[in-house]
Amino acid sequence: QVQLVESGGGSVQPGGSLRVSCAASGNIFTFSKMAWYRQAPGNQRELVASITDTNIKTYGRVAKGRFTISRDNAKKTLFLDMTSLKPEDTAVYLCYGLVQETATSTPIPSWGQGTQVTVSA
Repeated sequence: QVQLVESGGGSVQPGGSLRVSCAASGNIFTFSKMAWYRQAPGNQRELVASITDTNIKTYGRVAKGRFTISRDNAKKTLFLDMTSLKPEDTAVYLCYGLVQETATSTPIPSWGQGTQVTVSA
């Protein structure tokens, strides 16, 4: 069983920066894809950024130019560096991964519980 645990959320002033992390544990051969999503109260879950196992990165509209996604495969950890934060970035940030338990197994989607990011003066 795979577990994804986010950390690093908190409160920050507008214009500030924050890094959130997602640590994976369990029976993991590789993550074919990992991503950050976010969800604010009353809003649908939206893609922030994704990264493949070959380091191809895709950014959602909300992240372009301000956020950077990265991964440390050896430590099985996903990161999201956020800069120039705005109050509208306030949301729960959720980690997502497509996990392969062996080299030939079908990727299985996994979600973390999320970490709260609050941007306010």
